[in-house]
Amino acid sequence: MLVINSTKNIQQYADKDVVEQILSGNTALFEILIRRYNPFLYKVGRSYGFNHQDTQDSMQDTYISSYEKLSQFENRSSYKTWLIRIMLNQCYHTASKHSYQKEQPAEISDNHNSPHMFLKNNHSDTGKSVINSELNKVIEASLEKLSENYRMTFALRELTGLSVDETADIMNTTTSNVKVRLNRAKMMLRKEIEKTYTPEDIYEFNLIFCDKIVENVMDRINKAQSLYDNVTSAKIKIN
Repeated sequence: MLVINSTKNIQQYADKDVVEQILSGNTALFEILIRRYNPFLYKVGRSYGFNHQDTQDSMQDTYISSYEKLSQFENRSSYKTWLIRIMLNQCYHTASKHSYQKEQPAEISDNHNSPHMFLKNNHSDTGKSVINSELNKVIEASLEKLSENYRMTFALRELTGLSVDETADIMNTTTSNVKVRLNRAKMMLRKEIEKTYTPEDIYEFNLIFCDKIVENVMDRINKAQSLYDNVTSAKIKIN
């Protein structure tokens, strides 16, 4: 049985172990997965073209869907990849439901692979990692100008850290196309984004919003579980 004592301890648990515990009945541990992947899902939603509120709504629906389908997770891919795929499906259905207008991808030519635009060690100084709101708006606006295929490829590779193979799998394309799209996206963004900025500087998901997502999702899960328990208990009494 997993015992959570601190935030530091939370990070040491592998997704597979957490999932096994949740399926065994320790529902409360689902909070670990929510907190762990909130920033990634937020970046996916914003990169898809949703505003802050619509992104949060999609995140909550994604977590509920993933919880309900958790027994179907078979470790054939990472939990992160599986969850992001659910989020993208949720974004697609939400966009279709509300008739959001999406840009059409343009034709691009192939070129050689290039290193990550963002380097993990670029911001060792905490002070430098805090960018002003105006610059943040410039970065978000620059990403939103990209067509969906480029924007999502960039988000999955650079902001959520998925591999080329994982990105290709999620976007139902080839690894070559992923590399081409990423390189093209970088070329279009390079004028606006300096290499010294980390992924966390883009579409930052504030801890306050993280807590709200956790509270809402866990509340929905607990209510659903309580309803299930009451129905089960009623059936037992009738029998």
